Amino acid sequence: MRRLGSLATTAVLVLGAAATGCSADGDDGPGPDEAAEALAGALAAGDLTEVAFAADAPEEPQAAYDEVVAGLGVGDDLRPTVEVDEVREGEDGSATATLGWTWPLLDGEEAWTYESEASLVEAEEDWRVTWERSLVEPSLAEDEVLDRTTIAAARGDVTGAGGTPLVTARPVVAMGVDRARASRAEAVADARGLARLAGLDVQGYAARVRQAGEKAFVEAITYRRGEIPPAVARGIGALDSVISIPGERPLAPTREFAAPILGTVGEVTAEMVDEDPSLQPGDRAGLSGLQARYEDQLRGTPGVVVDALGPGGEEREVFRVDATPGEELALTLDADLQQAAERVLADVGPGSALVAVRPSDGALLAAANGPGAGGYNIATYGQLAPGSTFKTVTSLALLRAGLDPTSTVPCTPTLTVDGRAFTNYSDYPAAALGRIPLRTAVANSCNTAFISQRDRLERGQGEGEGGADDLAAAAASLGLGVDHDLGFPAYFGSVEPPVSETRAAADLIGQGAVLASPMAVATVMASVQAGGTVVPRLLEQVEVAVPEGVEPLREPEVAALRTMLRAVVTEGSGSALADVPGPPVIAKTGTAEFEDDGRIDTHAWMAAAQGDLAVAVFVERGASGSRTAGPLLEAFLRAAR
Repeated sequence: MRRLGSLATTAVLVLGAAATGCSADGDDGPGPDEAAEALAGALAAGDLTEVAFAADAPEEPQAAYDEVVAGLGVGDDLRPTVEVDEVREGEDGSATATLGWTWPLLDGEEAWTYESEASLVEAEEDWRVTWERSLVEPSLAEDEVLDRTTIAAARGDVTGAGGTPLVTARPVVAMGVDRARASRAEAVADARGLARLAGLDVQGYAARVRQAGEKAFVEAITYRRGEIPPAVARGIGALDSVISIPGERPLAPTREFAAPILGTVGEVTAEMVDEDPSLQPGDRAGLSGLQARYEDQLRGTPGVVVDALGPGGEEREVFRVDATPGEELALTLDADLQQAAERVLADVGPGSALVAVRPSDGALLAAANGPGAGGYNIATYGQLAPGSTFKTVTSLALLRAGLDPTSTVPCTPTLTVDGRAFTNYSDYPAAALGRIPLRTAVANSCNTAFISQRDRLERGQGEGEGGADDLAAAAASLGLGVDHDLGFPAYFGSVEPPVSETRAAADLIGQGAVLASPMAVATVMASVQAGGTVVPRLLEQVEVAVPEGVEPLREPEVAALRTMLRAVVTEGSGSALADVPGPPVIAKTGTAEFEDDGRIDTHAWMAAAQGDLAVAVFVERGASGSRTAGPLLEAFLRAAR
C-alpha cells in the first residue's frame, strides 16, 4: 500500500506512456500512483478527456461526470478540490485509490468533504480507471445524479419594547404569472391585465414576463394575507396564467409602521449583487432604513442540502448544513405607542411627525411620520426651525444669566432690531402685554420679551469663529445641538453663532439659524422632565452617553423650567392639556415661519411631558402650535394612558 501526499490541483495529467516517459516495451512504466494523481487532477478540473478509462465503461465518462455534477452548479465559482489520500495495490494487477473530495458549497462556511474510491487495472502500457458514478460520490448508484439546494436563512426579527416582534415573518400571498400555464403571448397578455388590476407598471411587468423562461414564476406583487383588494381578487379569475402563492415575508404590523425608520426588505438589485458576492439574483435583503444598515446582522447565513436524485425523481439526502438564522435587532419602540402615534397623524394632510421619548432612560417609544411626509423621516431626521418650542432653551440661558421665573421683562407688541420689526403671533392676548414676569412670557410665548433680553447672553462671533455662546450651551444641556452616533439617522439640531443682530434676535425665538428635529424637541422636554440631559436611544445594542463638555442641569434651573412650562398649561397657550388625566403636564407651543415659493407659511409645533413620557408634535403647515399641533398631542397623551 502506498500513501500519497495531498493534491489540490486543476491540472490534467495524461495517463499514457508518452506522458510518463516509460519505455516502448513497458519497462519502468507508470505506476498506479501517477494514474491516481492524474485522475484527481482531471476530476478537479472537470475535464476527463485525457484520462484512460477501461474499455468496458457502461457510459461515456465525461458525459456521465457532467450529468452527475450539473445540479451542484459547477462552474467558475465552484470547483472541487480532489486529493489522493492513498493507493493500495492488489496482487492481480489491480489497485484502489482513495480520493478525498472537498466542495466549498458555502462561502466561508463548512465545506462538504468525503472520500470515494477509484478502481484501477494495469494494462499493457498504463493503468486504466474503471468508471463508476460512485467514483464521484461513494453512495451514488449508476443512474443517480447530485443536486444542490440552498436553504434560506430565517431573517432576524426586529423587536421592540418588551421583546415584542415588530418586523417578523408574517403570512403573505405572492401574485404573478406562471409561464408554464400559458404560451408566451397569453402570459404577456395576462401580465398586462394583472398589472392594471394591481396598479403596477404595465409595460415593465409585461416585459419581465416576456423575457422569463418557460417554467418561471414572475412575481408581480405581494399582499399581506387578507389584504388583497377585492377588485384584484375578482379580476384574476379571468387571467389563466396568474397564480397566487402563499408564503411569509418579514413585515411590520402594518405597512405604515415606522416605515421610514425600519426600511424595507426586497429583491436585491443588480448593483447590490455586484458589490456583495454572497448575494445572488432573486435573493432578498434590506433595501433601506435599519433593514439595510443592519443587513449583516439580520440576514443570517444560508444553508445547503445535497441530494442524490434518481431517474424517477427519488431524493436521498447525502449532505446538509442547516441555515443559521439572523440575529435579532432590538429597538426601544413601543408597538402600542407607535401605532397610537400613527393613528393620531393618519388624517393630517401636510407633512407631520410625532416623537415620544421616555425621560428616565431616553428610550424612543414612538417615532411616527404622517402620510403627508411622503416617506421621508421627519420624526428623527427633519431639519426644521423649532419656533417657540426653543424658548425652553432660551429660558434656561436666561436663568443662567441671572433671571428667574418672577423676573420682569417687557412684552411689547413689536420690537425692532437693526431695522427688522419682530412681533408676537396674531392672536397674542392683550392682557399679557406690558411688563410681565418671565413665567408669563413663557406661558403666553411672548416673542418680544425674549428678544428684549438678548444683551444678557454672550453669543459666538459668527460662522464658527468661536467665543462663548450661552444659547448653544443651554441647548446642549437640554440635549439639542450636540451630535451623537445613535446607530440610526438622527438629527439633534444646530445652534450656530449668529452672523447679525437680527439673526441673533431670531435665534432666541427658534427662528434664524436654529434648527431641530421633532426628536430633538422631544429630547429638550424630556431633559426638563428628567432633571438632567437626556440622550435619546433607539437600538438596545448601541450605548449612548452625554457628551463630554456639556454643562449639567442644576436643580434650581430644572425647578424653574418646570414651573414656567407648567404655566403654559395652567394659564397659557397649552391650556387644552390641563384636563388630560394623569400626572401634571408641562408643555410649550411653537410656531415657526418659513418661506415657500415666495409665500410665508408657518410650521406648527407643540411639546409636552407627563410622567415618564415626553412628546413633540410637528405639522409642516398649520395655524399655530396650540390650534394645529395641540389637539394631536392631546389625543396622543390620552391614548397613552
